[in-house]
Amino acid sequence: MRVLVAGIGNLFCGDDGFGPEVVRRIAAAGDLPADVRVVDYGIRGMHLAYDLLDGYDALVIVDAMPGDGPPGSVSVLEVGEDDLGPGEFDPHGMAPVAVLASLSDLGGCLPPTYVVGCRPRDVGERIGLSDEVEAAIPEAMDVVRRVLRDQIPAPARNGAR
Repeated sequence: MRVLVAGIGNLFCGDDGFGPEVVRRIAAAGDLPADVRVVDYGIRGMHLAYDLLDGYDALVIVDAMPGDGPPGSVSVLEVGEDDLGPGEFDPHGMAPVAVLASLSDLGGCLPPTYVVGCRPRDVGERIGLSDEVEAAIPEAMDVVRRVLRDQIPAPARNGAR
C-alpha cells in the first residue's frame, strides 16, 4: 500500500501556508513509514491530481480549513466522493474539492481521504503564519501521524511509529 500526505496552501497568503509548513516539518522529522510519501503541493492542483492517478491507497491532505472554532483549532475530516460534488478544476490553481472531484474525469478514483485542517486567523497577502496557527503545527503533525496509524488500513502502517 502507498499513502500520500499532501500539504496544500499558498505561503504568500499568511495562514494558508499551514499545509506546506506542516508537511515540511514532517518530512524533516523523517519518522514516517517508507510507504508514506510526503509532498508540498502548494497551489499546484494539477500536480496533485496527476500524482493521485499513480494509484495511492490513501490520501491525507493538510490544509488551512475555514469553519467554526478559534484560529489554530486542528480537526480531521474524512472525505468521500459523495462529499465532493461538482467542482470547476483550474489546472493553474489549487481548489482541493475541484482537484479531487476531477479524478474520475482523468481516469482515476478517490482513495480513502482524510483532511487534517487548521482554522486560520489571517489569509491575507503576507508571508508567515499567525501565532495561533504556528502554535498548532506540532499538534497537526501528531494528528497526521495518528491518522496514518489509526485510520489507514493495517498493511500501510507497517513500520509506523
